[in-house]
Amino acid sequence: MRLTAVFTGAAAAAALLAAGATAHAADTPLRDLAAAKGKVIGTAVTGSKLTGTYGDIAGAQFNSLTPGNAMKWETVEPSRGTFNWAEADQIVAFAQAHNQQVRGHTLVWHSQNPGWLANGSWTPTELSGLLQNHITTEVTRYKGKLAAWDVVNEAFNEDGTYRSTLWYNGLGSDYIAQALTWAHAADPSAKLYINDYNVEGVNAKSTALYNLVKSLKARGVPIDGVGLQAHLILGQVPSTFQQNIQRFADLGVDVAVTELDIRMQLPSTDAKLTQQAADYKTVMDACVAVTRCVGVTVWGFTDSDSWIPDVFDGYGAATPYDENYAPKPAYRAIATSLGGTSTPPTGACTATYSVVSQWNSGFTGQVRIACSGASLSSWKVGWTYGAGQQISQAWNATCTQSGATVSCSNASYNGTVADGGSVTFGFNASWSGSNPVPTVTLG
Repeated sequence: MRLTAVFTGAAAAAALLAAGATAHAADTPLRDLAAAKGKVIGTAVTGSKLTGTYGDIAGAQFNSLTPGNAMKWETVEPSRGTFNWAEADQIVAFAQAHNQQVRGHTLVWHSQNPGWLANGSWTPTELSGLLQNHITTEVTRYKGKLAAWDVVNEAFNEDGTYRSTLWYNGLGSDYIAQALTWAHAADPSAKLYINDYNVEGVNAKSTALYNLVKSLKARGVPIDGVGLQAHLILGQVPSTFQQNIQRFADLGVDVAVTELDIRMQLPSTDAKLTQQAADYKTVMDACVAVTRCVGVTVWGFTDSDSWIPDVFDGYGAATPYDENYAPKPAYRAIATSLGGTSTPPTGACTATYSVVSQWNSGFTGQVRIACSGASLSSWKVGWTYGAGQQISQAWNATCTQSGATVSCSNASYNGTVADGGSVTFGFNASWSGSNPVPTVTLG
């Protein structure tokens, strides 16, 4: 198990294993396992959450990010001709900083369109112009920065007929070919996908998608891949999943699992989590087995950022991490499928020392203890002052000082630090001349 002390000064970090810690997170990050297999392991993310533990996991475990909502039409063009790129730019910048690719989502969809567009009265020429302008503007902005785009999303009904939408009703089925052509012109290097749900197995809807892709290829329309969303229900992974991936691959296009989650009726139980892990592994194994399956993206990696409870009443727990960022059996199943170990691996707790305020002869300091992929049943923090500082008072901890050596242990009520949780204690102390930040041990 890895535990780390973190400081808000120039002091070097040193940390010791804390009593009562429990291992949880992966030895080898999923992204490294996936890369070794030549695959992508991605997650949908919310830009505003890309800090703290959420940001740490998103950056460390995944080699691809999909903006959950930040690139959809209502977000980027809420009023005609006025664009808001703030969250999309934030996600792209985060991905660049963490050596991740980005999957754009989505350019043409019947849902989450701004009111001015959805409620407008457009001639076919006007509608075509609006669509071309939107695609060209958005794809050009991120030219060279995105690996792939879900260009057209959810074009079919369950019986394989075209969905009645603003685009189909106004422009006919060829809006799909037009959208792909415009996106390719704006960024020839990006891989272009058609994305849909309930097309994971061989059925009427997936066959309609298959026939469309075959037709587009024959016409020379730029189409690089098919996205299978894979919003699945516990125990219901289609038996023809791998067969379906293979038949699309045989058309000469890539396949990506783009929005994987596996929901269960709440509450979750050990038995349900075990079944969920088996289902995740089935999906992962199918992708690993087909060369042209480029990878899998989970639709949010933590239950705290999942859309399922808001849409499917009584269902949830659909992602690989629980609401407190603890990896579930599904996480280990993904790792195993990618060639990793199924042994519960290591985690980390951190102790962060900071000076909150300082005056002529005194200062207030605090230490924050936080855990990710680990937990504590008790804790003790120690450091040595190098400039004669003396603690006079402490709260939320019992602190003693002997010479320059300080030792602080948990109070009776805050010894437990859950995976994803934290506790903070504070103190007042005196200083004279200088107040350097000490090296702290958590042990």
